[in-house]
Amino acid sequence: MSNIETIVDSLEDRITKVLHKLDGLKQTNAKLKEDVTLSQNKISQQEELIGSWEEKYETLKFANSILGSNESKKETKLKINALIREIDYCISQLSE
Repeated sequence: MSNIETIVDSLEDRITKVLHKLDGLKQTNAKLKEDVTLSQNKISQQEELIGSWEEKYETLKFANSILGSNESKKETKLKINALIREIDYCISQLSE
């Protein structure tokens, strides 16, 4: 009988250790999930900031091209032509 008791005690100790390890892993998992959520939020904020800066860059680039920058005269002409077409379209819609 003492052999069975030893085996049962050993098994209980192992189960206790496994349960403690499981609790530790659950805590680690929760912490990692929190870190992932924080990282995703930070990435979203950074993407919004990048989008804002890209819009500002495009606006500045367009303003510089209108001011006569030699780098993008062709691009400026295309942009102005597109704006004129849009205005013409709006005028035609209003006259109908």
